[in-house]
Parts: sequence; C-alpha cells; structure tokens
Amino acid sequence: MCGIVGLYHPQNDVAGEIYDALIQVQHRGQDAAGIAVWDQKKLSMHKELGVVTEVFKTNESLNLSGNMGIGHVRYPTAGCSDVSEAQPFYSANPVNVCLAHNGTLTNSEEMRSFLLDTHFCQFNTQSDSEVLLNLVAYELSKIKFDKLENKHIFSALRKVYDRCEGGFAVTMVVGGIGLVSFRDSNGIRPLVVGKKNGSHMVASESSALSAMGYDFDRDVSPGEVIIVSENGDFDSQICSDKINHSPCLFEFVYFSRPDSVIDSISVHKSRLRMGDYLGEKILKNYSHLSIDAVIPVPDTSRTSAMQVAYKLGVKYREGFIKNRYIGRTFIMPGQSIRKRSVAHKLSPIEIEFKNKNVLLVDDSIVRGNTSKKIIEMVRKNGAKNVYFASAAPPVRHQNVYGIDMPATKELIAHGKTVEEIKEFMGADELIYQDIEDLRMAAHIGNPKITSFEDSVFTGEYKAGRISEEYLKNLENNRSSVK
Repeated sequence: MCGIVGLYHPQNDVAGEIYDALIQVQHRGQDAAGIAVWDQKKLSMHKELGVVTEVFKTNESLNLSGNMGIGHVRYPTAGCSDVSEAQPFYSANPVNVCLAHNGTLTNSEEMRSFLLDTHFCQFNTQSDSEVLLNLVAYELSKIKFDKLENKHIFSALRKVYDRCEGGFAVTMVVGGIGLVSFRDSNGIRPLVVGKKNGSHMVASESSALSAMGYDFDRDVSPGEVIIVSENGDFDSQICSDKINHSPCLFEFVYFSRPDSVIDSISVHKSRLRMGDYLGEKILKNYSHLSIDAVIPVPDTSRTSAMQVAYKLGVKYREGFIKNRYIGRTFIMPGQSIRKRSVAHKLSPIEIEFKNKNVLLVDDSIVRGNTSKKIIEMVRKNGAKNVYFASAAPPVRHQNVYGIDMPATKELIAHGKTVEEIKEFMGADELIYQDIEDLRMAAHIGNPKITSFEDSVFTGEYKAGRISEEYLKNLENNRSSVK
C-alpha cells in the first residue's frame, strides 16, 4: 500500500504543499518518500528511503521549482527496501513522464516481457510501477502527433487499460500536458480530487485534501482519466470498457484514516457500523460471557470498540498507552522487527486489567503474533479472563492488489479453525466479524456500491487472472519466515 499526491497551482511552487500533503498520507507507507515537480520546462525530483520528515529534512531537499508536481510515500514490500524502488519514476521517451503509483499490476511480468520483446526499454528495478510508467510511454510512442494533446493521452491510456490488470491509482506529470491521474477499472485503490482557488489536488484519501484546505470535489471514477492542463483547465474521460466498481474493503477496516471518505462512504461511520454488528453478534451468540470492560487495541479499532461497548452496555476503557513514534507493525518487514515493535509500542495500564474480565477489540488479526503478545501482556497485568474480538473476518488469503499481505503460511487463520486460532493466541474466547456484516457496514454508506474487493477474507479475486501458479509465486516472494 502506498500514498500518492498530485498538485497543480496556477502560479506558486508546489513542493512545500506536496510535502505537507504527504505527511497526511504517511500512514499508507513508511519505507520511502519522493517529490517531483515540473516548471513547464524541466523536472526536479528528490526521493530517498525513510518517512517524509526524514527524506526532506533540509531546506535544500525541498528546493524544487515548479507549479505542478506529484508525491509518493512507499509501503515496504518484502525483501525489497532499496532507494532505487522509491518513487516517483521518470521517463523522457517519447515525452517527459513522471509517475507515482499505488497498487499492483497483477500481470506486471507479462507486461515487462512484452516491453522487453519490443526493445522499447530496459528496466532498472523490479517494480511494477516502472512497468506501468514504460507502458504509458510505449503507448504514447505509438501515437503520431506534432503537438501532444489531451486526446492523445486519453487514447494512450485506453490502451494501457486494455493491457493492465490489477488494482491501481496513478498520478503523473506529463510534459506539454499537465497533471494526469487515473484509477483502475474496479476502483480497488482509492483516488480523490479537490479544488481550492484555482488549484487542483489529487490524493489517495480525502483527509489529505481537507487537511490542506481543499474542497472535496469527488472520487475519481473507476476507469477514469482526469487531466489538469498546464493552464489549469480540467478534462476527464472514462477510458476503460470493463467497469466493475469494487473498492477494497480492507481500506475501511484498517488502512484509511477515519476522517477519510472513500467512494462516498465515511470510513469513520463504516467502523461505527462494524462495532454495531460485532456487538450484536456477541449479544446473540456470546451472552454467557461476563465482560467488565471493552478495551481497544489502539488505534484503528477505537471506533468499533466504542460501539461494541455501547451495544453490550458495559464500560469502554483505554487500557494501553501507545508510543506514537513506533510505526504500524502490520506493514513492518520482518517478524523479528514486528515482535520488538509490539513490545515497545504498547504499554498496559494495570488498573484497567487487574481482576477484570476484559474484551479486547482489534480491527483485524493477520499473523496473530501481535494479538498473542498483547494477550500475554494483559494477563501479566492481572486480567481474570481475556476475550478477543476482531472487527473483520478471519484473514485467510493473500492480497494481490497493493497490500503486501504476508505469505499464506504466515496468516494465522489460513487452514485453521477459530478454536485453533484461539488456542494459539491464548484467548479465553475469540470472536470474528461475519463477512456479510462487514460488507454491509460499508455498503450502507453508499447503497450504489454492491461489490467489494474482499479477497483476503474470501479468496475471490475481483480483477485479473489470479491463478494458483500466480499465488504460489507470490507466496514464495513474500515469505519472510527465517
């Protein structure tokens, strides 16, 4: 998972504003960051490994001149933490194109082979983002033009949509055109656009727009290409014939900020509804449990946990102090790093656990090791019984659309019953959200959306040809078991 930002201003340099916007999407990637700007003559770029404040820690690193540009924060992928993989990526053939990408091309190897066979380019990285950049450049090279126009961009990207499979959101600077952004045909990866005093911003989440003082305009539609020209004109076209709107359900569970709105669905309200449904399930099926307090595993689960407590009619309590300087453990590479981080990240408040029956609520359970460690900490602090509830169903399958989900063998729920998972974690009871309820929690926010990308729970993939061979290769690449 990554975060992207694109920005056009009628007059002013935009690097500083892109920097501020990237901080608002920092939760989407902590491995690398980069900014590229265009002054209608040349491109200036700076990118390195690290979070935004580390990459741009000097004034010189932000001394980039240009009134339009793009920014990127990168999610760490297994076995690949190299500055060469940092974005944006740039190509000068046949025109200047600079690209930032969130998501995954599921047929990237096929497209890489195609481009190599045509002798169009050589690759410097293993990134599918570089493949996508060169596909855009290739399709532009096939078009004859004296002066590059919007129609040429739309035509080239129609071909890109025909070739590419998977989930992706992209923003680009194209020399002679302006700021170009587009979203995959299924709308799996989010992308929004906002306006302010003649400026235009695109971003992975609406929270970035509001934090920067931009008025939310709308979501970029699945299969849509939008262009903000070098003089500020706005143009758009649907460039895909295979529209099947299915936003990623895990965005609402975990990744997106609660103050974001995705496809007209409030992330905050969807999490409230997750808590409602989870509370109702506990009342119906687990009424025998004696619960003194509901305690969230910070931070994402707080909203759902409060609703669970309300439904159950029991106290809601904060039981953990969180170290704000530790990143999100789910997206940290390497089990040893994650284990150390959990110990440093959360500190229990003993008085909230001692001699009590507590219900811990988390947004999801992925590997189970973090949950196991938390339960151990709670017991050491005197809890009588520790019940554990997940606002999401069991995560049993790999994600192939931009979330670097662990290898299947690392997923605690894969091939295990709920009882077996409970025993591994050391919980006195384990309760999962039902998939129908999770879907409904998002669907109510926008009844027009009837399909969600929920393959991590169901194993049913919405986009691309996801074969057993593909999943096996992905499994081998992602495995981090030492």
